Amino acid sequence: MTEVKGVIIQSTPKIILDKFGQYGLKRWLELISPGARRVFTSEINPEAWFPLKEMLIEPMANIAQLFYDWDIKKAAWDFGRMSADIRFHGVLKLLVKIPKTSALIEKAGEYLSAYYRPTTIFVPVSDTKYCLVRITQFPEMDKTTEFRICGWMERALEISGCKNVRVEITKSLTNFQPVSEYELRWD
Repeated sequence: MTEVKGVIIQSTPKIILDKFGQYGLKRWLELISPGARRVFTSEINPEAWFPLKEMLIEPMANIAQLFYDWDIKKAAWDFGRMSADIRFHGVLKLLVKIPKTSALIEKAGEYLSAYYRPTTIFVPVSDTKYCLVRITQFPEMDKTTEFRICGWMERALEISGCKNVRVEITKSLTNFQPVSEYELRWD
């Protein structure tokens, strides 16, 4: 079973509340599973691990249904971006801007592996305006999670000062390929 760290799911209700208000949050909480509702309405330990499918994939589908006219790509991408904003806010945002972009990219595997387990994520190619992020192990990988990772990486690069960031999935475990690969380009 693939797990997601509490810090990832912890941001979900906050993002919904900020973006769609109290009524949107109430509607979403009514739609998710009872187990997920118990977790999302309690104090979430950011260091705890939770089942990916029940706590991220299914609730994200409910978000797409309620607020994005079933556009799972847009919903997951947006929530990935907003999650990066939360992750790199304040002092952390300044720290992200200090190292070169290549140093941030080379740590992408560490960042993402810290949020999902079991996973094997690394950066085989990193250049001044391009990098390739490869995921070789990620049980239960789905489109929702792939798009959320895209949005997160895109926004993290923007926060680090990159312009015109483009993220493309060129290979996908969800398409029965041996790896998921993300090509990242920026100016």
